[in-house]
Amino acid sequence: MKKTIDLKMTVNEIVKAYPEVAEIMKELGFENITDPKMIATVGRFMTIEKGAAMKKIDLDKIKETFKERGFEIK
Repeated sequence: MKKTIDLKMTVNEIVKAYPEVAEIMKELGFENITDPKMIATVGRFMTIEKGAAMKKIDLDKIKETFKERGFEIK
């Protein structure tokens, strides 16, 4: 089964489906993403795209990293 990440989904939804995403995002610069409180609060409305813009992290780098880890980006 292919692991697909829809960038319109919230971080909370993505991490529930694929828990390993939190660690990948931490490596990309989202330092607090592994904190369950952050995922349960901010993660309920934050998308990867919004978070990347806020943290000034290149979205293409994020997409490439997820692809390298076996994810398909939608």
